[in-house]
Amino acid sequence: MLRPLLRLLPDLRPYRGAYTAVLVLTAVATVISLIIPVFVGWAIDGPIAHGDYAGLWLPVAAVTAIGLLEAAALLTRRMLAAPVSSRLEIAWRRRLYAHLQRMAVARHDSWESGQLLSRAVQDLSQLRRFVSFGAPFLLVTPLNIVVGLIILAVYSPVIALITLLCAVPTVVICTWLQRRFQLISRAVQDQNGELTTLVEESVQGIRIIKAFGRGETITARYAAQARRLWSTELERARLDAWLNIALILLPFLAIGVSLGYGTWQIVHGTMTPGALVAAITVMMFLRMPIEMLGFLLSDAYRSATAAIRHWEVVDTPIDITDPASPSSLPATDAPARVEFRDVRFRFPDAAADTLAGFSLVLEPGTTTALVGATGTGKTAVAALLPRLHDVTAGAVLLDGTDVRDLPLETLRRHVAVAFDEPILFSASVRENVALGSPEAGDDEVWAALEIAQAAAFVRELPEGLDTLIGEQGLSLSGGQRQRLSLARAILGRPRVLVLDDPLSAVDVTTEERVQERLRERLRQSTALVIAHRPSTAALADRVAVLEGGRIVDCAPHAELLRRSPAYRSLMGARELRQGDDAVSAGSTP
Repeated sequence: MLRPLLRLLPDLRPYRGAYTAVLVLTAVATVISLIIPVFVGWAIDGPIAHGDYAGLWLPVAAVTAIGLLEAAALLTRRMLAAPVSSRLEIAWRRRLYAHLQRMAVARHDSWESGQLLSRAVQDLSQLRRFVSFGAPFLLVTPLNIVVGLIILAVYSPVIALITLLCAVPTVVICTWLQRRFQLISRAVQDQNGELTTLVEESVQGIRIIKAFGRGETITARYAAQARRLWSTELERARLDAWLNIALILLPFLAIGVSLGYGTWQIVHGTMTPGALVAAITVMMFLRMPIEMLGFLLSDAYRSATAAIRHWEVVDTPIDITDPASPSSLPATDAPARVEFRDVRFRFPDAAADTLAGFSLVLEPGTTTALVGATGTGKTAVAALLPRLHDVTAGAVLLDGTDVRDLPLETLRRHVAVAFDEPILFSASVRENVALGSPEAGDDEVWAALEIAQAAAFVRELPEGLDTLIGEQGLSLSGGQRQRLSLARAILGRPRVLVLDDPLSAVDVTTEERVQERLRERLRQSTALVIAHRPSTAALADRVAVLEGGRIVDCAPHAELLRRSPAYRSLMGARELRQGDDAVSAGSTP
């Protein structure tokens, strides 16, 4: 249980002074209250027993001073602990988020988004609360008990022994419950993540759910998962209850036995009433930290589970990194030469290679369309250029340099990608379009929007470029999102431009206008276009046909239509006329 929590200790170093003060103040606030019974016992055996009521001012003043000191210590402790724990939580969030940004896409694909959200929010909040409250009191409670036992031993060694003997079954019970409690805590937090995933998917897919009338089905699925989580939390609550019953019952048992023994001693004249009252009061004061121990231990178990889940993400290997001895590219904005040299690629956990012996050269300033049946690996090819994935074997070369030998920042500055599923963020239109080129001015943003035929609808938005786009751009149509994504890719004038079926959601008329403007822009880059329609393939100088993980044919679109039955079949007979028209339009001066 301790190891995952102890791994967080280095994060405390910048705040070790403040946190040490938190521990000291926690100890002072809890231990100093044990002195109050001493003054109570002295008052009973002294001023009260002798009728010297004037002499009560000293114990009354002492108890009042102790109360004020305890309150001041707790207040100062809270004021110091809150900023420390909050800064730690921010540091943990930054570390987790930075690691997520460095993780390969394949690693992200293996995690449910809800699990990552749960780890980034709920688990780190649990750790913050533990650092602020649970850990200081858990560390100080044993000291509190030891000081209390010493005071009891001064009054009566036997009563101190009775109290100590009650601690033995407490330790046994806590040890016995620890493993089970931690397993259930892990199940609760994992199931919370699964529930978060379901909610997120339901919100994102609400249009599909409503369109197919599956609201009741999804609601039933949510209810089933919620009941499962409730059942697991109930089991954890039962364990927590048994732990607390033991921690409450045993101190009262010790108090009862000690009261009987102390009364017997008073009767035989070996103990004063004040001493017995003081001893019983000390035991009552000790009862609270012992009872609190149950809460603190369960909090520690939950925090240990949260730490384990945090480290599971942070310890995930970074598969795609900068090279130890990076190469450099020529300082030029001219289109680059791209070569896929005998590339083999296999997705993690896949049984076979997606690409096998894939070779293709993209000459500078040319546009090459890549076509193939569904599942042949076209999108995998698009992901290899910016190193979203790394090749299993072979190499991808940019101006003769293996992309694995280039710093990632440099590589991705030269290569821009527009995927077929446009992703937009909860930010302004300007911020979304200029994501890859934050230094771009408004004129450049508008120019990119004009090429993508997005300028007209952006001008109609309430705040133009400053209009905030909702989560994932769901307030826009599919075609509008796709055109903004295309504008984002072409804005930075990259040396290599990869377009993964960039106009699949755009109507034919708009597509023709985009292609007319895009054809000019493509001449300024080396472009790879993933094509599913003849009109998209017609943009290219040549078309490469992908089959069985390799290129089986490569020629201009019109030539392939004439001589390749397989290509005509791939493009679809219903769209051939559209493709021929696009070829004619492309050849018109």
